[in-house]
Amino acid sequence: MLRILSLVFGMRCWALHYKPSLHIKALRYKNQQCSFALTAPQYRHVSQLTTRKAVVSEEEEEKQKSMIDAVGVATLRSKTGEIEKKWQEYWAKEKTFKAERTNSKEKKYVLDMFPYPSGSGLHVGHPAGYTASDAMARYWRHKGYDVLHCMGWDAFGLPAEQHAIQTGTHPALTTQENIQNFKRQLRSLGFAFDWDRELATTDDDYVKWTQFIFLKFLEQGLAEQREIPVNWCPELGTVLANEEIIDGKSERGGYPVVRTPLRQWVLKITEYADPLLDGLNNLEWPTGTKVSQTEWIGKSFGASIIFETLKSAENIQVFTTRPDTLFGVTHLVLAPEHPAVSMLCGADQRAEVDTYINKVISMSDLDRTANLKKKPQGVFLGAYAKHPLTQELLPIWISEYVLATYGTGAVMAVPAHDDRDFTFAQHFGLPIKPVVFSTAPETNTDQLPFTVKENTEIRNSHPQVDGKSPSMAAEEIIQLLGENGKKETRYKLRDWVFF
Repeated sequence: MLRILSLVFGMRCWALHYKPSLHIKALRYKNQQCSFALTAPQYRHVSQLTTRKAVVSEEEEEKQKSMIDAVGVATLRSKTGEIEKKWQEYWAKEKTFKAERTNSKEKKYVLDMFPYPSGSGLHVGHPAGYTASDAMARYWRHKGYDVLHCMGWDAFGLPAEQHAIQTGTHPALTTQENIQNFKRQLRSLGFAFDWDRELATTDDDYVKWTQFIFLKFLEQGLAEQREIPVNWCPELGTVLANEEIIDGKSERGGYPVVRTPLRQWVLKITEYADPLLDGLNNLEWPTGTKVSQTEWIGKSFGASIIFETLKSAENIQVFTTRPDTLFGVTHLVLAPEHPAVSMLCGADQRAEVDTYINKVISMSDLDRTANLKKKPQGVFLGAYAKHPLTQELLPIWISEYVLATYGTGAVMAVPAHDDRDFTFAQHFGLPIKPVVFSTAPETNTDQLPFTVKENTEIRNSHPQVDGKSPSMAAEEIIQLLGENGKKETRYKLRDWVFF
């Protein structure tokens, strides 16, 4: 309780009555009663301040109040520290929060995300989260449950590796030193952890079980190797997450990062996309959290469509959730890393394309998608694809806003009915062809891009499609495509790459 109290700054009603040598001085300022535990010298000093003439200026009153507050805060902090130390030592000695099973009791497991034990120690985000889980653990314990609330260390990390390289110190030594510092800090905060259950992901016993689990994944066909575009930092000799890259350089060290395909192990978590979605229905989570999870999994119904190219036998496959807009396609856009780029690129465009690709490979996915809103970037390949139904020639471009890791790495651009395609087409002067129109008189469909699906119909497309709703038109178009199109379900969720 004192730990929580010590975090509440600005309170002016503290009273500590646990030491005879202290005096209690009560003061009244603007109808606020304030009590402080003061030593004899402090008491005399405060008395001198408060026995002066009753009428003082606002400025003088504020100065007096600040001096009294400072005395009270300093005293409170001092005594709080003594009490915390006493009881933390008692909890450690008596193992007050040790998790033990009682046959007659129900059990609860309160699990925190294990921190990485860096050399800088805890940051403010750690106790912010742990305070909430600690409150839950104490709540369930007071409700009569057997509670397991433990702490561990996510101890593998690039900083430890780099520190070892730079200093010649074995990472096991620095990691253990950091763990001891983290543990000291967490204990000083008074969290109710069962320290007998402490573990680190570098422990031999822990690694043994991670290897066991991986082999089980492998046996079940849930682990495999693939060549995947990743953020590679040659200087650090490792793959980085998007969040670890700032302006094309590693967050740690500021070294150049390039986007390159590497052979990686992946766990096929997409095999569980539907169970993950269905499981949200049984969770008592806030609606906003469940919506975020649903969007993260990103289940999409659509069609896979093949576009033939003129310059090679390499056809381009796209996935779209709007096959109903196929007749509004005016160009294709590929990810710069798409395998067909090198074969489709014309000789006249080669230098410009190569320059652009070299620029893009140092950007993270987050930067690439964000740049479209600032200033669209892209290069025409000098190649064309045939529209699968009209045989119209469609120019093929590359742009950073198309990601090789999402969908097929290729987009059939429908500028009239997609925000990103519209921004790109408008910037580069590409054709825009509306095919979706509102059936509601009050709706203005001249304002592009028009992305509404409800109360709309398809026009300017095909006799079998015109006048139908988007959903009905999509079915018809997939039928018209024959071998060049099929229904497909995809997920925004990606298989987990680990290295």
